[in-house]
Amino acid sequence: MATIFPTPSRRDFLRASATAISYKALAAPVGPNDKISLGFIGVGGQGTSRLREFMRMPDVRVAAICDLDPRHLTRAVDLAKAAGQSPETFTDFRKLLARKDIDAVTVVTPDHWHAIPTVHAFEAGKDVFVEKPLSFTVAEGRAMADASLRHKRVSQMGNHIHNTTGNYRRVVEMVKSGKLGKITRVHAWKASGTDNVKTTEPATIPPGFDYDFWQGPAPKKPYTPLRSHFNFRYFWDYSGGMFIDFWCHISDVVYWALDLQAPLSVSSTGGKYFQTDETETPDLVDAVVEYPNLLYTFSLRPNPLPGFEHMGNIGAVFEGTEATLVTNYTKNQVWVKGKLAEDFPRPEPSIPDSPGHVREFLDAIRSRNLDTTCNVRYGHRLSKAGLLANIAYRTGERLHWNDEHEQFTGNKAASKMLHREFRKPWRLK
Repeated sequence: MATIFPTPSRRDFLRASATAISYKALAAPVGPNDKISLGFIGVGGQGTSRLREFMRMPDVRVAAICDLDPRHLTRAVDLAKAAGQSPETFTDFRKLLARKDIDAVTVVTPDHWHAIPTVHAFEAGKDVFVEKPLSFTVAEGRAMADASLRHKRVSQMGNHIHNTTGNYRRVVEMVKSGKLGKITRVHAWKASGTDNVKTTEPATIPPGFDYDFWQGPAPKKPYTPLRSHFNFRYFWDYSGGMFIDFWCHISDVVYWALDLQAPLSVSSTGGKYFQTDETETPDLVDAVVEYPNLLYTFSLRPNPLPGFEHMGNIGAVFEGTEATLVTNYTKNQVWVKGKLAEDFPRPEPSIPDSPGHVREFLDAIRSRNLDTTCNVRYGHRLSKAGLLANIAYRTGERLHWNDEHEQFTGNKAASKMLHREFRKPWRLK
Protein backbone atom coordinates (compact mmCIF):
# COMPACT_ATOMS: atom_id res chain seq x y z
CA MET A 1 0.00 0.00 0.00
CA ALA A 2 1.27 3.47 -0.80
CA THR A 3 1.97 5.69 2.18
CA ILE A 4 2.14 9.45 1.92
CA PHE A 5 3.74 11.33 4.79
CA PRO A 6 1.95 14.65 4.98
CA THR A 7 2.65 18.21 5.86
CA PRO A 8 1.88 20.01 8.04
CA SER A 9 0.73 17.40 10.58
CA ARG A 10 0.18 13.70 10.90
CA ARG A 11 -3.15 14.37 12.61
CA ASP A 12 -4.49 16.02 9.45
CA PHE A 13 -3.31 13.06 7.41
CA LEU A 14 -4.96 10.49 9.66
CA ARG A 15 -8.21 12.42 9.53
CA ALA A 16 -8.06 12.60 5.72
CA SER A 17 -7.10 8.94 5.46
CA ALA A 18 -10.00 7.87 7.64
CA THR A 19 -12.38 9.80 5.44
CA ALA A 20 -10.89 8.30 2.29
CA ILE A 21 -11.04 4.76 3.64
CA SER A 22 -14.63 5.30 4.69
CA TYR A 23 -15.49 6.48 1.18
CA LYS A 24 -13.76 3.50 -0.36
CA ALA A 25 -15.94 1.16 1.65
CA LEU A 26 -19.10 2.98 0.52
CA ALA A 27 -18.09 3.57 -3.09
CA ALA A 28 -20.67 2.49 -5.67
CA PRO A 29 -21.04 2.90 -9.43
CA VAL A 30 -22.37 6.26 -10.56
CA GLY A 31 -26.02 6.01 -11.46
CA PRO A 32 -27.14 6.55 -15.06
CA ASN A 33 -28.80 9.86 -14.20
CA ASP A 34 -26.19 11.11 -11.76
CA LYS A 35 -23.55 13.65 -12.63
CA ILE A 36 -19.97 12.52 -12.24
CA SER A 37 -18.19 14.64 -9.64
CA LEU A 38 -14.60 15.38 -10.63
CA GLY A 39 -11.62 16.83 -8.84
CA PHE A 40 -8.87 18.44 -10.91
CA ILE A 41 -5.31 18.12 -9.59
CA GLY A 42 -3.06 20.43 -11.59
CA VAL A 43 -4.53 23.16 -13.81
CA GLY A 44 -1.56 24.65 -15.60
CA GLY A 45 -1.67 24.85 -19.39
CA GLN A 46 -2.47 21.20 -20.08
CA GLY A 47 -4.56 20.88 -16.93
CA THR A 48 -6.72 23.80 -18.01
CA SER A 49 -7.17 22.21 -21.43
CA ARG A 50 -8.37 19.03 -19.75
CA LEU A 51 -10.71 21.04 -17.54
CA ARG A 52 -12.25 22.59 -20.65
CA GLU A 53 -12.64 19.16 -22.26
CA PHE A 54 -14.39 17.66 -19.25
CA MET A 55 -16.64 20.70 -18.80
CA ARG A 56 -17.95 20.18 -22.32
CA MET A 57 -19.50 16.93 -21.12
CA PRO A 58 -23.04 17.52 -19.81
CA ASP A 59 -22.81 14.89 -17.08
CA VAL A 60 -19.71 16.34 -15.37
CA ARG A 61 -19.75 18.29 -12.13
CA VAL A 62 -16.56 20.20 -11.31
CA ALA A 63 -16.44 19.56 -7.59
CA ALA A 64 -12.92 20.70 -6.75
CA ILE A 65 -9.78 22.20 -8.25
CA CYS A 66 -6.27 21.98 -6.82
CA ASP A 67 -3.09 23.78 -7.83
CA LEU A 68 0.00 25.20 -6.13
CA ASP A 69 0.08 28.39 -8.21
CA PRO A 70 -2.69 30.89 -7.38
CA ARG A 71 -2.59 32.20 -10.95
CA HIS A 72 -3.53 28.78 -12.31
CA LEU A 73 -6.13 28.25 -9.61
CA THR A 74 -7.83 31.60 -10.22
CA ARG A 75 -7.92 31.07 -13.99
CA ALA A 76 -9.42 27.58 -13.65
CA VAL A 77 -12.02 28.64 -11.11
CA ASP A 78 -13.08 31.55 -13.30
CA LEU A 79 -13.56 29.15 -16.22
CA ALA A 80 -15.57 26.78 -14.09
CA LYS A 81 -17.78 29.52 -12.68
CA ALA A 82 -18.39 30.89 -16.17
CA ALA A 83 -19.72 27.43 -17.04
CA GLY A 84 -22.07 27.44 -14.04
CA GLN A 85 -19.86 25.31 -11.79
CA SER A 86 -18.95 26.03 -8.15
CA PRO A 87 -15.76 24.14 -7.31
CA GLU A 88 -14.04 24.11 -3.94
CA THR A 89 -10.37 25.08 -4.18
CA PHE A 90 -7.33 23.38 -2.68
CA THR A 91 -3.57 23.74 -2.68
CA ASP A 92 -3.04 20.26 -1.18
CA PHE A 93 -4.29 17.33 -3.24
CA ARG A 94 -4.68 15.16 -0.11
CA LYS A 95 -7.46 17.39 1.17
CA LEU A 96 -9.20 17.17 -2.20
CA LEU A 97 -8.99 13.37 -2.10
CA ALA A 98 -10.58 13.35 1.36
CA ARG A 99 -13.87 14.61 -0.11
CA LYS A 100 -16.04 11.53 -0.24
CA ASP A 101 -18.43 12.96 -2.86
CA ILE A 102 -15.73 13.05 -5.57
CA ASP A 103 -15.99 10.12 -7.98
CA ALA A 104 -12.81 10.65 -9.99
CA VAL A 105 -9.84 12.96 -10.40
CA THR A 106 -7.57 14.18 -13.13
CA VAL A 107 -3.82 14.28 -12.43
CA VAL A 108 -2.30 16.78 -14.84
CA THR A 109 0.94 17.60 -13.08
CA PRO A 110 4.63 17.39 -13.97
CA ASP A 111 5.76 13.78 -14.47
CA HIS A 112 7.43 13.51 -11.07
CA TRP A 113 4.05 14.15 -9.44
CA HIS A 114 2.01 11.56 -11.37
CA ALA A 115 2.44 8.53 -9.14
CA ILE A 116 1.73 9.73 -5.60
CA PRO A 117 -1.65 11.43 -6.25
CA THR A 118 -2.72 8.64 -8.60
CA VAL A 119 -2.00 5.78 -6.22
CA HIS A 120 -3.47 7.66 -3.28
CA ALA A 121 -6.60 8.41 -5.32
CA PHE A 122 -7.02 4.72 -6.12
CA GLU A 123 -6.67 3.95 -2.42
CA ALA A 124 -9.33 6.55 -1.67
CA GLY A 125 -11.78 4.81 -4.00
CA LYS A 126 -11.54 7.27 -6.86
CA ASP A 127 -11.03 6.69 -10.57
CA VAL A 128 -8.15 8.51 -12.25
CA PHE A 129 -7.38 10.25 -15.53
CA VAL A 130 -3.60 10.86 -15.52
CA GLU A 131 -1.45 12.47 -18.19
CA LYS A 132 1.26 10.80 -20.25
CA PRO A 133 3.95 9.67 -19.87
CA LEU A 134 2.41 7.58 -17.14
CA SER A 135 5.22 7.88 -14.65
CA PHE A 136 8.57 9.42 -13.87
CA THR A 137 10.20 6.02 -13.23
CA VAL A 138 9.44 2.40 -14.10
CA ALA A 139 8.88 1.55 -10.43
CA GLU A 140 6.31 4.32 -10.07
CA GLY A 141 4.48 3.08 -13.16
CA ARG A 142 4.37 -0.41 -11.73
CA ALA A 143 2.92 0.94 -8.47
CA MET A 144 0.23 2.81 -10.40
CA ALA A 145 -0.67 -0.17 -12.57
CA ASP A 146 -0.85 -2.55 -9.62
CA ALA A 147 -2.90 -0.14 -7.51
CA SER A 148 -5.49 0.29 -10.27
CA LEU A 149 -6.24 -3.44 -10.18
CA ARG A 150 -5.87 -3.89 -6.43
CA HIS A 151 -8.48 -1.21 -5.80
CA LYS A 152 -10.55 -1.99 -8.93
CA ARG A 153 -10.49 1.56 -10.23
CA VAL A 154 -11.15 2.90 -13.71
CA SER A 155 -8.19 4.70 -15.28
CA GLN A 156 -7.19 6.47 -18.46
CA MET A 157 -3.77 7.83 -19.44
CA GLY A 158 -4.09 11.13 -21.27
CA ASN A 159 -2.69 9.96 -24.60
CA HIS A 160 -5.50 11.57 -26.54
CA ILE A 161 -4.31 10.89 -30.11
CA HIS A 162 -5.32 7.27 -29.45
CA ASN A 163 -8.97 8.32 -29.53
CA THR A 164 -9.00 11.69 -31.28
CA THR A 165 -9.26 10.60 -34.93
CA GLY A 166 -9.83 7.34 -36.77
CA ASN A 167 -6.36 7.44 -38.36
CA TYR A 168 -4.61 5.24 -35.81
CA ARG A 169 -7.40 2.70 -36.13
CA ARG A 170 -6.94 2.52 -39.89
CA VAL A 171 -3.18 2.06 -39.46
CA VAL A 172 -3.70 -0.76 -36.96
CA GLU A 173 -6.13 -2.48 -39.31
CA MET A 174 -3.71 -2.23 -42.23
CA VAL A 175 -0.73 -3.55 -40.29
CA LYS A 176 -2.70 -6.42 -38.77
CA SER A 177 -4.18 -7.35 -42.17
CA GLY A 178 -0.77 -8.55 -43.37
CA LYS A 179 -1.05 -6.60 -46.61
CA LEU A 180 2.23 -4.82 -45.89
CA GLY A 181 3.99 -8.16 -45.47
CA LYS A 182 6.25 -8.98 -42.56
CA ILE A 183 7.27 -5.92 -40.57
CA THR A 184 10.65 -6.16 -38.89
CA ARG A 185 11.52 -2.48 -38.58
CA VAL A 186 9.68 0.67 -37.54
CA HIS A 187 11.20 4.12 -37.41
CA ALA A 188 9.48 7.00 -35.57
CA TRP A 189 10.51 10.62 -35.29
CA LYS A 190 9.73 13.85 -33.53
CA ALA A 191 11.17 17.07 -34.94
CA SER A 192 11.88 19.25 -31.92
CA GLY A 193 13.54 22.33 -33.36
CA THR A 194 16.84 23.86 -32.28
CA ASP A 195 15.95 27.07 -30.45
CA ASN A 196 16.90 27.67 -26.84
CA VAL A 197 14.17 27.12 -24.25
CA LYS A 198 13.01 30.52 -23.05
CA THR A 199 10.61 31.97 -20.53
CA THR A 200 9.28 35.40 -19.71
CA GLU A 201 8.82 34.49 -16.04
CA PRO A 202 10.72 36.67 -13.54
CA ALA A 203 13.70 35.17 -11.73
CA THR A 204 11.88 35.18 -8.39
CA ILE A 205 9.26 32.71 -7.16
CA PRO A 206 5.81 33.98 -8.18
CA PRO A 207 3.76 35.30 -5.23
CA GLY A 208 1.86 32.51 -3.52
CA PHE A 209 3.49 29.71 -5.53
CA ASP A 210 4.55 26.87 -3.19
CA TYR A 211 7.73 25.89 -5.00
CA ASP A 212 8.88 23.52 -2.24
CA PHE A 213 5.62 21.53 -2.48
CA TRP A 214 5.90 21.67 -6.28
CA GLN A 215 9.30 19.97 -6.08
CA GLY A 216 7.71 17.35 -3.83
CA PRO A 217 9.56 14.03 -4.00
CA ALA A 218 12.23 15.47 -6.32
CA PRO A 219 15.55 16.76 -4.98
CA LYS A 220 15.41 20.25 -3.52
CA LYS A 221 16.89 22.74 -5.98
CA PRO A 222 17.07 26.55 -6.08
CA TYR A 223 14.28 28.19 -8.03
CA THR A 224 14.88 29.31 -11.59
CA PRO A 225 12.01 30.29 -13.88
CA LEU A 226 12.85 27.55 -16.38
CA ARG A 227 12.54 24.72 -13.86
CA SER A 228 8.82 24.91 -13.18
CA HIS A 229 5.55 24.83 -15.08
CA PHE A 230 5.77 24.00 -18.79
CA ASN A 231 9.54 23.82 -19.00
CA PHE A 232 9.83 21.23 -16.21
CA ARG A 233 10.12 18.59 -18.93
CA TYR A 234 13.63 19.72 -19.83
CA PHE A 235 15.10 18.86 -16.40
CA TRP A 236 15.98 15.32 -15.28
CA ASP A 237 14.59 15.93 -11.78
CA TYR A 238 11.05 16.15 -13.15
CA SER A 239 10.85 14.48 -16.56
CA GLY A 240 12.75 12.96 -19.45
CA GLY A 241 12.75 15.75 -22.00
CA MET A 242 10.94 16.19 -25.28
CA PHE A 243 11.84 12.58 -26.03
CA ILE A 244 9.62 11.04 -23.36
CA ASP A 245 6.97 13.72 -23.83
CA PHE A 246 6.29 12.53 -27.37
CA TRP A 247 7.32 8.88 -27.03
CA CYS A 248 3.83 7.86 -25.92
CA HIS A 249 2.01 9.79 -28.64
CA ILE A 250 3.60 8.13 -31.66
CA SER A 251 4.78 4.86 -30.08
CA ASP A 252 1.13 4.24 -29.21
CA VAL A 253 0.22 3.35 -32.80
CA VAL A 254 3.30 1.11 -33.06
CA TYR A 255 2.45 -0.76 -29.86
CA TRP A 256 -1.19 -1.05 -30.86
CA ALA A 257 -0.58 -2.25 -34.42
CA LEU A 258 2.14 -4.78 -33.55
CA ASP A 259 0.88 -5.72 -30.07
CA LEU A 260 4.32 -4.96 -28.66
CA GLN A 261 5.06 -6.15 -25.16
CA ALA A 262 8.42 -5.76 -23.44
CA PRO A 263 11.70 -4.92 -25.19
CA LEU A 264 14.70 -7.23 -25.11
CA SER A 265 17.33 -4.51 -25.17
CA VAL A 266 17.64 -0.77 -25.56
CA SER A 267 20.40 1.64 -26.48
CA SER A 268 20.38 5.37 -27.05
CA THR A 269 22.73 8.16 -28.03
CA GLY A 270 22.46 11.89 -28.51
CA GLY A 271 23.12 15.13 -26.68
CA LYS A 272 22.59 18.88 -26.63
CA TYR A 273 23.81 19.74 -30.11
CA PHE A 274 21.91 22.99 -30.59
CA GLN A 275 20.57 24.44 -27.36
CA THR A 276 22.91 26.44 -25.14
CA ASP A 277 20.40 27.24 -22.39
CA GLU A 278 20.41 25.94 -18.81
CA THR A 279 18.11 22.99 -19.51
CA GLU A 280 19.48 19.47 -19.14
CA THR A 281 17.75 16.97 -21.41
CA PRO A 282 19.05 16.33 -24.96
CA ASP A 283 17.75 18.05 -28.06
CA LEU A 284 18.86 15.19 -30.32
CA VAL A 285 18.35 11.50 -29.52
CA ASP A 286 18.45 8.24 -31.45
CA ALA A 287 17.05 5.32 -29.47
CA VAL A 288 17.16 1.72 -30.70
CA VAL A 289 14.73 -0.63 -28.97
CA GLU A 290 14.88 -4.34 -29.78
CA TYR A 291 11.76 -6.51 -29.51
CA PRO A 292 11.35 -10.12 -30.58
CA ASN A 293 11.60 -10.03 -34.41
CA LEU A 294 11.39 -6.23 -34.53
CA LEU A 295 13.77 -3.29 -34.37
CA TYR A 296 12.15 0.00 -33.35
CA THR A 297 14.05 3.26 -33.62
CA PHE A 298 12.84 6.59 -32.29
CA SER A 299 14.58 9.83 -33.25
CA LEU A 300 14.33 13.22 -31.63
CA ARG A 301 15.75 15.30 -34.43
CA PRO A 302 15.92 18.93 -35.62
CA ASN A 303 13.82 18.33 -38.76
CA PRO A 304 11.26 15.83 -40.07
CA LEU A 305 12.54 12.51 -41.36
CA PRO A 306 14.20 13.02 -44.78
CA GLY A 307 11.94 11.81 -47.56
CA PHE A 308 8.84 12.21 -45.39
CA GLU A 309 8.95 15.94 -44.75
CA HIS A 310 5.42 16.18 -46.10
CA MET A 311 4.18 14.19 -43.08
CA GLY A 312 5.29 16.92 -40.68
CA ASN A 313 7.10 17.01 -37.38
CA ILE A 314 6.00 13.65 -36.02
CA GLY A 315 5.42 10.27 -37.59
CA ALA A 316 6.28 6.59 -37.92
CA VAL A 317 7.30 4.38 -40.82
CA PHE A 318 6.35 0.68 -40.82
CA GLU A 319 8.69 -1.15 -43.19
CA GLY A 320 7.03 -4.30 -44.57
CA THR A 321 8.31 -6.84 -47.04
CA GLU A 322 5.50 -5.94 -49.46
CA ALA A 323 4.94 -2.25 -48.77
CA THR A 324 5.80 0.61 -46.42
CA LEU A 325 3.26 2.59 -44.44
CA VAL A 326 3.99 6.05 -43.04
CA THR A 327 1.65 7.77 -40.62
CA ASN A 328 1.36 10.91 -38.54
CA TYR A 329 -1.47 11.83 -36.18
CA THR A 330 -4.12 12.42 -38.82
CA LYS A 331 -3.23 10.61 -42.05
CA ASN A 332 -1.32 7.64 -43.41
CA GLN A 333 0.10 6.62 -46.79
CA VAL A 334 1.29 3.37 -48.35
CA TRP A 335 4.43 3.33 -50.50
CA VAL A 336 5.58 0.50 -52.78
CA LYS A 337 9.08 0.47 -54.28
CA GLY A 338 9.58 4.13 -53.54
CA LYS A 339 6.29 5.29 -55.08
CA LEU A 340 3.09 6.43 -53.40
CA ALA A 341 0.45 3.73 -53.89
CA GLU A 342 -2.82 5.61 -53.54
CA ASP A 343 -4.79 2.60 -54.83
CA PHE A 344 -3.20 0.11 -52.44
CA PRO A 345 -5.94 -2.26 -51.23
CA ARG A 346 -7.07 -1.53 -47.69
CA PRO A 347 -8.97 -3.80 -45.31
CA GLU A 348 -12.52 -2.99 -44.30
CA PRO A 349 -12.70 -0.94 -41.08
CA SER A 350 -13.10 -3.29 -38.13
CA ILE A 351 -12.09 -1.28 -35.04
CA PRO A 352 -15.08 0.64 -33.67
CA ASP A 353 -14.87 4.42 -33.61
CA SER A 354 -14.03 6.00 -30.29
CA PRO A 355 -16.46 8.20 -28.37
CA GLY A 356 -13.43 10.34 -27.50
CA HIS A 357 -10.69 10.01 -24.92
CA VAL A 358 -12.52 11.87 -22.17
CA ARG A 359 -15.92 10.42 -23.00
CA GLU A 360 -14.57 6.87 -22.89
CA PHE A 361 -13.24 7.50 -19.39
CA LEU A 362 -16.54 8.92 -18.17
CA ASP A 363 -18.55 6.07 -19.71
CA ALA A 364 -16.21 3.57 -18.03
CA ILE A 365 -16.84 5.20 -14.66
CA ARG A 366 -20.54 4.43 -15.10
CA SER A 367 -20.08 0.89 -16.43
CA ARG A 368 -17.09 0.07 -14.18
CA ASN A 369 -15.08 -0.99 -17.24
CA LEU A 370 -11.50 -1.22 -15.99
CA ASP A 371 -10.14 -1.90 -19.47
CA THR A 372 -10.32 1.50 -21.12
CA THR A 373 -8.14 1.63 -24.22
CA CYS A 374 -5.43 3.67 -22.48
CA ASN A 375 -5.77 2.38 -18.92
CA VAL A 376 -2.73 2.72 -16.68
CA ARG A 377 -1.64 -0.91 -17.24
CA TYR A 378 -1.35 -0.21 -20.96
CA GLY A 379 0.14 3.19 -20.13
CA HIS A 380 2.84 1.51 -18.07
CA ARG A 381 3.71 -0.93 -20.85
CA LEU A 382 3.86 1.90 -23.37
CA SER A 383 5.76 4.42 -21.24
CA LYS A 384 8.23 1.86 -19.89
CA ALA A 385 10.35 1.44 -23.03
CA GLY A 386 10.73 5.21 -23.38
CA LEU A 387 11.89 5.43 -19.78
CA LEU A 388 14.36 2.60 -20.44
CA ALA A 389 15.69 4.44 -23.49
CA ASN A 390 16.39 7.49 -21.37
CA ILE A 391 18.30 5.34 -18.89
CA ALA A 392 20.33 3.89 -21.78
CA TYR A 393 21.08 7.43 -22.94
CA ARG A 394 22.21 8.52 -19.48
CA THR A 395 24.41 5.45 -18.92
CA GLY A 396 25.77 5.33 -22.46
CA GLU A 397 25.30 1.56 -22.57
CA ARG A 398 23.24 -1.00 -24.42
CA LEU A 399 20.98 -2.45 -21.72
CA HIS A 400 19.30 -5.86 -21.68
CA TRP A 401 15.88 -6.06 -20.09
CA ASN A 402 14.20 -8.74 -17.93
CA ASP A 403 10.54 -7.77 -17.94
CA GLU A 404 9.42 -10.51 -15.56
CA HIS A 405 11.41 -8.87 -12.79
CA GLU A 406 11.44 -5.38 -14.35
CA GLN A 407 15.20 -5.16 -13.98
CA PHE A 408 18.14 -4.80 -16.31
CA THR A 409 20.23 -7.94 -16.71
CA GLY A 410 23.75 -7.66 -15.34
CA ASN A 411 23.70 -3.91 -14.76
CA LYS A 412 22.98 -2.90 -11.17
CA ALA A 413 23.84 0.74 -11.81
CA ALA A 414 21.21 1.03 -14.54
CA SER A 415 18.66 -0.89 -12.46
CA LYS A 416 19.03 1.69 -9.67
CA MET A 417 17.71 4.27 -12.12
CA LEU A 418 14.42 2.37 -12.43
CA HIS A 419 13.32 4.05 -9.21
CA ARG A 420 14.47 6.94 -7.08
CA GLU A 421 14.53 7.83 -3.42
CA PHE A 422 11.86 10.41 -2.67
CA ARG A 423 12.73 13.57 -0.80
CA LYS A 424 11.32 13.46 2.69
CA PRO A 425 8.58 13.43 3.83
CA TRP A 426 7.19 11.85 0.65
CA ARG A 427 7.32 8.16 -0.06
CA LEU A 428 5.54 5.52 -2.10
CA LYS A 429 5.75 1.77 -1.70
